[in-house]
Amino acid sequence: MIRTLIGAILLALLQACAHDPRVELSQKQFGLMPDGRPVDEFTLALPGQLSVKLISLGGIVTSITMPDREGKEEDIVLGFATLPSYLAGHPYFGCITGRVANRIANGRCTVEGKELVLARNNNAHHLHGGERGFDKQLWAGARFRDERGAGVVFTRRSPHGEEGYPGNLDCEVRYLLTTKGDLEIHYEAVTDKPTLVNLTHHSYFALQGRGNGDVLDQELMLRAGRYTPGGPELVPNGAIANVAGTPFDFADYRRIGERIEAAGGYDLNYALDHEGRGVELAAVLLHRKNGRSLEVWTDQPGLQLYTGNFLDGSLRDGPHVYGKHAGVCLEAQRFPDAPHHPHFPSLLLRPGETYRQTTIYKFRNR
Repeated sequence: MIRTLIGAILLALLQACAHDPRVELSQKQFGLMPDGRPVDEFTLALPGQLSVKLISLGGIVTSITMPDREGKEEDIVLGFATLPSYLAGHPYFGCITGRVANRIANGRCTVEGKELVLARNNNAHHLHGGERGFDKQLWAGARFRDERGAGVVFTRRSPHGEEGYPGNLDCEVRYLLTTKGDLEIHYEAVTDKPTLVNLTHHSYFALQGRGNGDVLDQELMLRAGRYTPGGPELVPNGAIANVAGTPFDFADYRRIGERIEAAGGYDLNYALDHEGRGVELAAVLLHRKNGRSLEVWTDQPGLQLYTGNFLDGSLRDGPHVYGKHAGVCLEAQRFPDAPHHPHFPSLLLRPGETYRQTTIYKFRNR
């Protein structure tokens, strides 16, 4: 009787392990910075299900490979295979974006009565942390495992005065690939002076497979009934408007290309329909033809939708050419230009406080 019970327990454990694969984790050198510092590449993999590659430059996700419903594996984010391509410049492919993601009007704002003068690197405005934001910085990377999977933690100190921001900001960004095939991103930051923080992830998702045309036939659903409209330079005007009756309405699944011309291309922030204070579903991207789908879950109040309007085919990786609308960004964030609009969620971080953010990307086949 006891032997039978022990055998049943062992069989149950073996079956559980068979359905709970171990995430493979490896590391190698990706290249050298111009000053000789090494850039590391990390690979997180669930064989046959999902593989994620990241580098310590900018905490960039360089590749996410997954199968379609027929089992054909393709890379579903825009990126490059070599370090020189990243060093040559790119539109924030796959990176950690900060200190403040998105735009600050006219490169000026105040933090507790003190004026900040920031780089104007997007027409007259400050964008994604300035000339050398977090995307261009070398982070320290370390592998880790826990009971839910394996990942990489990137850390760095953004020194006082970097790109005009006050305070030493100690940052930690943890990428975790779970045994369920979810990619979780957990952000934390602390400061020794009042400062501004708004971090996000900037992958260009291409469920059709990178280099295989555009995303216009893919369907998108956003749990957002409102957005923050702006002018031609994409800076919010302070309003929080309803999307109903506009080309910006994705409350129900719609093809991205259905009204993109009327919208002038999508590059705007949505105010998410959060019901509480935790991580909630924000968006679903679906490619019905090949079955791939992406769910975005976050605890942030906003989500930037950007449809690669400024990609023009001049960037490529081997045979893969990145033309207009070749990828779509779904960036969880606090609202752009928040320092100029007190009714927007604040970006202020004070000493003794901890900035935290969680965003989860769930990759599935339908």
